[in-house]
Amino acid sequence: MDNPNRYRPFDGDATLSSCSCGQHASESEHDAQLRNRSLSDAEFISRDVVEAAAVRALFPRDDTRRSFIRAVGKSAAMAAVYTVLPIASLQEAFAQDKSGNLEKRDLDVGFVPITCATPLIAAEPLGFYKEQGLNVTLQKVGGWALVRDRMLNRELDASHTLAPMPLAISMGVGSQPTPTRVATIQNVNGQAIVLALKHKDNRDPRNWKGFKFAIPFDFSMHNFLLRYYLAEHGIDPDRDVQLRVTPPAEMIANLRAGNIDGFLGPDPFNQRAVFDEVGFIHILSKDIWAGHPCCSFSASEAFVKQNPNTFAALYRATLKGAAYAHEASNRPALAKMISAPAYLNQPELVVRQVLTGTFADGLGQVQRVSDRVDFEPLPWYSMAVWMMTQMKRWGYVKGDVDYHALAEKVFLLTDARAAMKQIGATVPDIASTGGYRPIAVMGRTFDPAHPDGYVRAFAIKRA
Repeated sequence: MDNPNRYRPFDGDATLSSCSCGQHASESEHDAQLRNRSLSDAEFISRDVVEAAAVRALFPRDDTRRSFIRAVGKSAAMAAVYTVLPIASLQEAFAQDKSGNLEKRDLDVGFVPITCATPLIAAEPLGFYKEQGLNVTLQKVGGWALVRDRMLNRELDASHTLAPMPLAISMGVGSQPTPTRVATIQNVNGQAIVLALKHKDNRDPRNWKGFKFAIPFDFSMHNFLLRYYLAEHGIDPDRDVQLRVTPPAEMIANLRAGNIDGFLGPDPFNQRAVFDEVGFIHILSKDIWAGHPCCSFSASEAFVKQNPNTFAALYRATLKGAAYAHEASNRPALAKMISAPAYLNQPELVVRQVLTGTFADGLGQVQRVSDRVDFEPLPWYSMAVWMMTQMKRWGYVKGDVDYHALAEKVFLLTDARAAMKQIGATVPDIASTGGYRPIAVMGRTFDPAHPDGYVRAFAIKRA
């Protein structure tokens, strides 16, 4: 009987006593190996873990297991153990049923054609949805207000959304209150402040009074990061400049026509401004907050409750998309994949510059920033609390806010953690010890335990 299990539970020389699978000296070593595995291998990893764990349960002491295997031989030991333990059934249960028990198979999933949507877009051509028994139709949507409205009207089962949108929708800010859940963060970083070429010699934000900037939506990280950046330089974003909500696809035309002086927008439009020679990259958003969230993958609470198995399958598919996109070696192929007309409909060169982090900045230089954009899916509670502090700071939310209760209700960190473990992805330890990862924005540390104090400390605010 062949046994290719990487953890060698039926090897008389292997140990099963030091980590959850037994092959490694520590749990961290175990996690490191799983992290380096291809996500296409995730099902095999889960089966190997189950088999090794079952053998370890039957033989808690390594010396006993080794003696047994050496006495009867590997094949006889495997046959005996499989007779005693229902390992095959356990493996199937652990892997989850991808073809049965799905409440809904045909799904409409929305996305705005920007690089932030990469994980959920990539899951289609890579076959991750079909692997989970889902027939997903990706619906390209022109702007965020339309995404919100189509979600509220149940025209979309789930969608790519801006990370603050589900918080605002759940609170009823800007729409009817509708409980909405963030399954994953689609991307971190990946945005920039772009200025018109005529401002090449006007790089000091303190001189930007009277400027007109485009942002994609009020409840966006673009809006909150641009406001933060301006205010830190003494510019009141409500009184000293104009902020205009503009669909991402229209930002380039407005910059070219002189209707705006710049924008904080999503890629690939930042890079497209350089490509079209109408703008330059003033600063990447990662230089405002390294590792900031931007977009999320969301669904209504009603959909989650009515379709728990379908929702879990969607989780696994998009997480595999995120894991694929996270690997730097996949980025060139990914650029070719998502730049196609059905998805971003952008020049492949533009998308490749964004995803690889080797890009022209519009100022005559080629920059190499490997983490210009990344795909880290955990929806940290501290991210949600920070977003709500900015809603409060700028007057979008009035009165008291139950920051932590709302963050932990809307951002499904626990579910994301469990889904990542199902596909063999490594989950950071801090995600299991509270979920409030430290944050620093422009050198200012954010303490999520005291959100109102954080808001009060700003000199420029509406609250």
